[in-house]
Amino acid sequence: MGNCDVTAATVFGMASATTDLETSDLRYDRDDLMRSHDYAAPHVVNGERLHGGMMADGSYMPPRALVREAAFTAWEVALGERGGEPLDADASLLDGLRMPTADQQGVLLRNGIGAPFWNGLTITGKIEARGRALATMQFPELQPAIVEDISEMAIGHLNEGLLVAHGLDEGGSPEEGIGGHDTMWFVVRDLVFGRDAYDDADPPESIGRSDSGGRLVEEVDAATEGLISFLANLLIIEFRAENAFADTQAILRKTDLFTDRRADAEVGAEIVERIRTDEAIHVRSLCLYLGELRSVTFKTLDGGTMAGAELIDRFWDGLVRWATVDQPAISFDRDRAVLEEHIAGHTDSARVLAEFNAAS
Repeated sequence: MGNCDVTAATVFGMASATTDLETSDLRYDRDDLMRSHDYAAPHVVNGERLHGGMMADGSYMPPRALVREAAFTAWEVALGERGGEPLDADASLLDGLRMPTADQQGVLLRNGIGAPFWNGLTITGKIEARGRALATMQFPELQPAIVEDISEMAIGHLNEGLLVAHGLDEGGSPEEGIGGHDTMWFVVRDLVFGRDAYDDADPPESIGRSDSGGRLVEEVDAATEGLISFLANLLIIEFRAENAFADTQAILRKTDLFTDRRADAEVGAEIVERIRTDEAIHVRSLCLYLGELRSVTFKTLDGGTMAGAELIDRFWDGLVRWATVDQPAISFDRDRAVLEEHIAGHTDSARVLAEFNAAS
């Protein structure tokens, strides 16, 4: 799930540059990185054609993964041989305060308060749709800002299909009638609630940290810092999504919920599992990109150099504080107020609120 809510011009502020580099086993062209497996059957649920496909054994296979995942493995091995490693971070980083929990959502649903869960599924789908911007944005090349040759690294392939593939995973290929994660979330919603069960809902304008208040790494050019900001924020968003997706699956699999649509709820949980399978590729790739960036040397505006570890760690540490301390407290209070408003409309609101507060 990726969304940076910004335009390429405002983030990067410069035209991209290209380099003329020869090929090797660690260099892949765009066509290869966009290749999918040979599926035994298309991925169709509730009348919607979705991306990826089903293999002969009935298992789901993500789209554009045939070469992409093998390339990530090769780049990870090469990074390790140079003494580096992918960024050491995972979704447990954001395991703290959030509202509602899966159990609290269960209280609401058992008491006929379905709008919050409906809204969550709708908003998630719309945020995923925004992520398709990665498939159309022009990103700056990193090579001019880095001392080492990056042509055999993942960060040297961001404009060779990697970010396009990420964007198509999120927003699908509507011109081909193939839905991505956006449509998959709407399918989950419609399976458990039916179509148009509640009013439409829209996401906030931005779900990432705004860095409009000033530069964080002034030693390098604004375009390079912008791309680092983009990738790091995207990883934080993916971590937050992973926690939310796990909660959604837990809710869908509670056997005392959606009792009149129990089979559909199980299908919905499986669709979420397929989304999580796709998103695992995104997390893996972003940790690899940031790990490679930590391993290289950046050119500074004063003609000197700066270790990538210093640059990335300075940026990442500030972002982690925002994501684990500042942002959760704000979101918790806001989300609780909204949920209490929903509960207040129930005929037995005092009892429901007590049950809600007792749930962890």
